[in-house]
Amino acid sequence: MKKIAVIPTLLTLGNAVCGFAAIAAASKIGSKQPTADTDMYFALSGWLIIGAMVFDALDGYVARISKTASDFGLQLDSLCDAISFGLAPSFLLLRLGPDTSITRLHQALAVIAALYMACALLRLARFNIESKIDPNSGKRFRGLPSPAAAGCLASLAIMRGSITEAHFRALAERWPVLQPDLLGRCIEVAAMLGALAIALLMVSRVPYPHLTKQILRGRKPFSHLVYVILVAVFLVLIRELALVPLFWLYALSMPVLHMWSRMLRRAVSPPPTASLDHPVPQ
Repeated sequence: MKKIAVIPTLLTLGNAVCGFAAIAAASKIGSKQPTADTDMYFALSGWLIIGAMVFDALDGYVARISKTASDFGLQLDSLCDAISFGLAPSFLLLRLGPDTSITRLHQALAVIAALYMACALLRLARFNIESKIDPNSGKRFRGLPSPAAAGCLASLAIMRGSITEAHFRALAERWPVLQPDLLGRCIEVAAMLGALAIALLMVSRVPYPHLTKQILRGRKPFSHLVYVILVAVFLVLIRELALVPLFWLYALSMPVLHMWSRMLRRAVSPPPTASLDHPVPQ
């Protein structure tokens, strides 16, 4: 290897730098009483993972339009994805889930975080093999893409960072049933169980559409551009809360639609006919 594409390589390395910075930010989150710094580091770690997703999308796009795609870029991209979408989200999950005050739940959290990282690595290795065998496999993913899975956890961290103790107290005053401690525990357990679900979806065979290709590539009607701009403005205005339904609906709706389509195909498939060589006895 004597020559490499400089700009795509720098963008790919930017992906890894964002993942490393997300781990560094998550490491500053203490397990004691939440503070304003804790909320800031939750949000910062989540946004850095989102930044890694932006770099991951840009490096492939730049490599394609500059016609500099190579096996070196593919391998480097997977190594950087392993940091940003495997290690960083699993480490962030350790801070999002139950702390050491509940020993059993924290042990289960550690197991789920390790499982998440292992599934992300398996997902990336399988994608490398399948992309070489079938170059058109990028049109639809087999299993939840690792960037989307990381986005699910990053969105929870961003929402966790935006919901401060003052918000919890305001909710408790309006609805006394929602005590801050109870609500916080529910969010921690939901993050742990949700991470388990998306970890298994990464290594599944559930088909997932490539949304960026469907939305941005090719010629589209003018109304399509207007819809994209309106959605982008909506996401910017309520970005802390909009990211959660955006990522989690994509992750969890596809298995439901896949199972529904399989049930419909079985319902409309004709029943097997009797063979002429073996007539049905009267």
